[in-house]
Amino acid sequence: MPDPHDDLASSAFLKAVRGQPVPHTPVWFMRQAGRSLPEYLAVREGVGMLESCMDPALVVEITLQPVRRYGVDAAIFFSDIVLPLKAIGVDLDIKPGIGPVVASPVRTLTDVAAIPDLTPEQVPFITAAVRELVGELGGTPLIGFAGAPFTVASYLVEGGPSKDHAKTKAMMFGAPDVWDALMRKIAGISAAYLEVQVEAGASAIQLFDSWAGALTPRDYREHVMPHSARVLARAGELGVPRIHFGVGTSNLLGLMGEAGADVVGVDWRTPLDDAIARVGDRSVQGNLDPTLVFAPTEVMTARAGEIIEAGRAARGHVFNLGHGVLPATNPDQLKRLTEFVQGYSLD
Repeated sequence: MPDPHDDLASSAFLKAVRGQPVPHTPVWFMRQAGRSLPEYLAVREGVGMLESCMDPALVVEITLQPVRRYGVDAAIFFSDIVLPLKAIGVDLDIKPGIGPVVASPVRTLTDVAAIPDLTPEQVPFITAAVRELVGELGGTPLIGFAGAPFTVASYLVEGGPSKDHAKTKAMMFGAPDVWDALMRKIAGISAAYLEVQVEAGASAIQLFDSWAGALTPRDYREHVMPHSARVLARAGELGVPRIHFGVGTSNLLGLMGEAGADVVGVDWRTPLDDAIARVGDRSVQGNLDPTLVFAPTEVMTARAGEIIEAGRAARGHVFNLGHGVLPATNPDQLKRLTEFVQGYSLD
């Protein structure tokens, strides 16, 4: 059987994340594998989020759907950042319209000690799905992903989504021993989850720190960055490119790069040229405002063109939205955006 990786040598995505010349600006979309696609809604009907993430056949189908429809330059593995916690036995569920809800929030060192480490044997459905996907995708790279320690910790400490992360920060500042133990535990789980995906064939990884924008640079550097760096270091040992993304992280972009990223994801709030200056000799990913797909096509593509032009100054540039695809997005508009980006002349 031919090695699927042989087909990846010409991947525009992998060239861009490594800072190599590209035939066109590669494009993929965060949350492309779900939410807005009618075919996704059809296969998910009556199936819970975590249940769908643990069904290899569903994971494969959902991950492939946007690749078939849009012809994007990379697939993102369909999963959820709290799935590893569910797999090791944490009592949680994803409530529609709310998000992850944890039955018994973490408060003490005893609570942390009760959280098991993640082993490949606990997630055989991940290995099965990734292997099948790599075979199906051929020359299209698969991006594996995991939640960064701070964001996953916020769910465990708050017991669910939070706007101010008050309990999380209270632990970070007031119980540093518990905080450090929890972050080390989550870093180990996230790294192990990424290792499972890469060893099964994923070509790159993305570490999502969705809520890191709630932090000051000082607090990020002291209390969070060392733990994200552990995850990214372990992923780096596997030889795959590492993308690091957060929301509202304009003041943290340099630090997020220093944590060990090859590519820094940029949300829509930061002009891409500013972000490039902050991250140094690293590739960037982003960063069209997700709401611009609701604008007239010529307005959307004009803004996309500006972003592609700004991206020329970076070591490498992967086009993406500045956050995930919104549920009401018209898939036809994303198709137009994909074709515009891939057809934009870099000569």
